[in-house]
Amino acid sequence: MGANSSSISELPENEYLQKLSGSEPISENDPFWNQLLSFSFTTPTNSADLKLLEEATISVCKSLVEKNPRTGNLGSLIKVFLSRTKELKISAECQNHLFIWQAHNALFIICCLLKVFISRMSEEELQLHFTYEEKAGPSSYGVECEDLIEELLCCLIQLIVEIPLLYPCQHTDSNWWKWLCSWYRGRYSGGVTSALGDITYSISLEAVTTLIVFLSCQLFHKEILRESIIHRYLMHGRCLPYTSRLVKTLLYNFIRQERSPPPGTHVFQQQTDGGGLLYGIASGVATGLWTVFTLGGVGSKASAQLEQCSPLASQSLLLLLVLANLTDTPDSPNPYRQAIMSFKNTQDNTAFSSSNPHAFQINFNSLYTALCDQQKSDQATLLLYMLLHQNSNVRTYVLARTDIENLVLPILEILYHVEERNSHHVYMALIILLILTEDDGFNRSIHEVILKNITWYAERVLTEISLGSLLILVVIRTIQYNMTRTRDKYLHTNCLAALANMSAQFRSLHQYAAQRIISLFSLLSKKHNKVLEQATQSLRGSLGSNDSPLPDYAQDLNVIEEVIRMMLEIINSCLTNSLHHNPNLVYALLYKRDLFEQFRTHPSFQDIMQNIDLVISFFSSRLEQAGAELSVERVLEIIKQGAVALPKDRLRKFPELKFKYVEEEQPEEFFIPYVWSLVYNSAVALYWNPRDIQLFTMDSG
Repeated sequence: MGANSSSISELPENEYLQKLSGSEPISENDPFWNQLLSFSFTTPTNSADLKLLEEATISVCKSLVEKNPRTGNLGSLIKVFLSRTKELKISAECQNHLFIWQAHNALFIICCLLKVFISRMSEEELQLHFTYEEKAGPSSYGVECEDLIEELLCCLIQLIVEIPLLYPCQHTDSNWWKWLCSWYRGRYSGGVTSALGDITYSISLEAVTTLIVFLSCQLFHKEILRESIIHRYLMHGRCLPYTSRLVKTLLYNFIRQERSPPPGTHVFQQQTDGGGLLYGIASGVATGLWTVFTLGGVGSKASAQLEQCSPLASQSLLLLLVLANLTDTPDSPNPYRQAIMSFKNTQDNTAFSSSNPHAFQINFNSLYTALCDQQKSDQATLLLYMLLHQNSNVRTYVLARTDIENLVLPILEILYHVEERNSHHVYMALIILLILTEDDGFNRSIHEVILKNITWYAERVLTEISLGSLLILVVIRTIQYNMTRTRDKYLHTNCLAALANMSAQFRSLHQYAAQRIISLFSLLSKKHNKVLEQATQSLRGSLGSNDSPLPDYAQDLNVIEEVIRMMLEIINSCLTNSLHHNPNLVYALLYKRDLFEQFRTHPSFQDIMQNIDLVISFFSSRLEQAGAELSVERVLEIIKQGAVALPKDRLRKFPELKFKYVEEEQPEEFFIPYVWSLVYNSAVALYWNPRDIQLFTMDSG
């Protein structure tokens, strides 16, 4: 790379990279590193440029893989990076602003090299490339006898948790950071916040990205990794004490949604009054460095998606999901998952449990707002699922919110646009609803929230509807979509479970919601009759021929009857527990009363049909007594009066419908491929050759 600006196509011929991957050992004290790390380079963001970067890096890596065991140049590069970051924290000895610049450039090169190394060799082979020890000569850092992988991992974590993104100096106790703020006040006319923001944003993003790359070995294995060298480093030893701070920082990165520095931002300004040897060497390229390193900077067109989001927030969330889904080791559980399971609200003054050393506090209001705002992405929905399922503090807080519609509406939109979403995203959204509906308070409160003009619901104009009725409409629509398209039993089961959990708390159902409940039952009834007819015809045809096997209509019929049974139980639960609150459901029931005739004597439905049949008979009789040609308003009035008069003891009691979400055994078999498919498809400035991916097929997620 070096002091001249490089394009991707020039990288394989770059004299500095050729020397790095050459046959000569380079000491970490060599002036070569100042030349290598003084480069200007546009970080690619589109897939075509990322692929070019990958291919260019491979050619350098092939040479480095072959020669590094003899030269140890990869280790020297890492030691240079470690020394630059160490010097950043010694305010009295590092009075030069180029350290953070060169640290960033070193980390960028390390990340590119590691990504190729990890995709093409085992962890054991990778470890060998980190264990080269210089045979002679002084060392400026002195880590030959220590584990360089662990040293690098710890340094990356320290960069993430210790470099702030908000920069008023009084908010940090770090002396080196106070010095850096003071230095910039006197040297940068644009203000400390904007200047340091560009620098720290870029290096924080690179540190997060490099940690993801370190963990990417999972991509190249079909089986879930349960034993991993990198996992062991992150879950034990020197990295372990940083667990809660790392999780907290990644969460706050997600919460803040800090945008990347805008294109055209110049951090370093040339000066004419000297400024030290290193400044003199690199001042010619420093002026534009952070411009071209900014995502979407000079010579690169950022996508609309990147312009509207925070790369650091997105990358931090992906890293958090990867860490949370590392498998437990035989001797200890995943500490990152423990931290996610146990953190509390900043307003919670109760003592932390001594059994969990990784607990911490975070602002739940800010977290809730971010979760509400970001649900269009798979990863934000997955985070919400994890928090609701695993962290009882978060779940209690969410269920107590008086603006629950801000969270539920984005989830309903995901389900409503089911045909545009991948199946995993739909599953997560549906399970979130199922978890929420386990709470009776939630089931009551959603019918008290009145919404106006739901513009994304296209089947019918909804000028005013309760959140509860809208939820019912969307879940029923999901069931109908599944019946006609995907025919996924898992989806059916969870949709019906959510409706069943709510059924006893149905209140003031919108007339359209009531109609759709009965319409779904009508659709199931027709499907039941069709399969029954097909089974009968098939059986008759087989009597004359013994050659062709019979289709398995019995299984189809069994599935449909299970769904019909559940729908009848949902209707029955509402009638038994809240009939007087739902005149529109009784009206719809009476309007389509003929639908239920065929199930009165069916052995699978006789018991549950007793209450429904009683309600239909009771209200039909009262309507007949009122005369013919009744208006809708008059019918509803008679229903309301009858609901008060109907003796409740005549309705048979059934067990309460309650379903609880439980993760299947070995959930990592689902979640780890899902998380890595999100990384593969969504990570900023990361590209992997699809032919190398073993963990999932390219249509996963």
